[in-house]
Amino acid sequence: MFERKLYRTLLDWKNESNGRSALLIEGARRVGKTTLVKAFAANEYESSLFIDFSQVDKDVRDIFNEHRGDIDTLLRMLQLYFGVELVPRHSLVVFDEVQRFPVAREMIKHLVADGRFDYMETGSLISIRKNVQDIVIPSEEERAELWPLDFEEYLWALGRRNLADEIRRCRDAFEPLPDSLHRQCTRLFNEYMLVGGMPQSVSDFIENATFMQSDKTKRQILALYAEDIEKFGAKDARRAYSIFMGIPGQLSQGSKRFKFSSLGKGSRYRQYESALRWLEDAHYVNICRLCNDPNVGFKLTADEGEDSSLKCYMGDTGLLVSSVFDEGAETEQIYRALQFGRLSINRGMFVENVIAQQLRAGGRPLYYYSWNEPPREERKRPRPREIDFLITKGFSDAAGKPRIAPIEAKSTKTYSIISLDDFQKHFASRIGNEFVLHPGQFKRLGNRVYLPLYMSFCI
Repeated sequence: MFERKLYRTLLDWKNESNGRSALLIEGARRVGKTTLVKAFAANEYESSLFIDFSQVDKDVRDIFNEHRGDIDTLLRMLQLYFGVELVPRHSLVVFDEVQRFPVAREMIKHLVADGRFDYMETGSLISIRKNVQDIVIPSEEERAELWPLDFEEYLWALGRRNLADEIRRCRDAFEPLPDSLHRQCTRLFNEYMLVGGMPQSVSDFIENATFMQSDKTKRQILALYAEDIEKFGAKDARRAYSIFMGIPGQLSQGSKRFKFSSLGKGSRYRQYESALRWLEDAHYVNICRLCNDPNVGFKLTADEGEDSSLKCYMGDTGLLVSSVFDEGAETEQIYRALQFGRLSINRGMFVENVIAQQLRAGGRPLYYYSWNEPPREERKRPRPREIDFLITKGFSDAAGKPRIAPIEAKSTKTYSIISLDDFQKHFASRIGNEFVLHPGQFKRLGNRVYLPLYMSFCI
């Protein structure tokens, strides 16, 4: 199993909750939820009971249905059925893929109140309406999200923890890595963008040292997601599929904004709103929303009610790469050309997607800001400006008080920062550090920090 940052969250929950709440782990299919929980159960408890509701037969479901009002009998029957003996206060019961059997999720309230064991749930499509419409969501349920591996976790998987630690140390100290390490980290980050952060894809790449098996795995995951949309999307299935398949084309455009009008004549955001939320709840996409008044508390002025007011990124950049390139026997060469920048293509779509992925893995929601500067001359067009991402971050020059931190993502070594300059003119009093993520070396000019792309996980 790859080391995951969420493991620390699970450990904190175990120690702080002490059985007073259950923990629900959400995430996309194949993101590693089951593997993580099994490892946690083996490492941190004397015994455990694991129930996978995607595979259990009718007998197990009957145990729940027939003994819902008798916790003693329910727990005894489950231990007898699965052949385990649980130690009170030193055992974990796991409901895997709990969305497949909402009855078990509803019973969490009573199981937690019983207090004998700890309870953990995992699932995909947890918030989909059909999975919650007939149950009362237990208030004793805490939630955590598992995302694809970020770049730091990818380095851990490669056995390069020392390199990951050095990147973080240099970022915290505001100093560059030596040029030799900078080149190595840049190569590894380019590799990570292609492989992505889905655990099986990473495992295949490490084991085979080629992109081909990794690419095959990613295509299987994409096919699985398409099947999920068709199977669970209900009335939103067709529109959700159109959005998901349209992401590469939309990101290849200059503005990166999702134009719903391109999905069909007369199509508008409001027609696709529920389908988009379905994809977001499934963790298949990361939505970046327009902020109309950039200030701490972006959600207060977020706008997603108009066509082309939001950006839609794929949840994993490796999956985005596989959805773009399907060149048969030439795929490996395409990957190598991409890795070393030898292919003429809009690399910016992959860079923005991977930065969005790092921010979401770090627990940050996604917002951007767009505006028009007045024309320089009469009868000329307004000058469009845009900040790729906005986050809130403590600012050392303001005694650590939170300030907005604009982020510009650059895919080439030659670029303009005119949007950042104009943004500073308008909102100087609200801004803390400004970040430019680019392929070049680290440098700092006042409060503007130029970070190599590989430092995006620790921004």
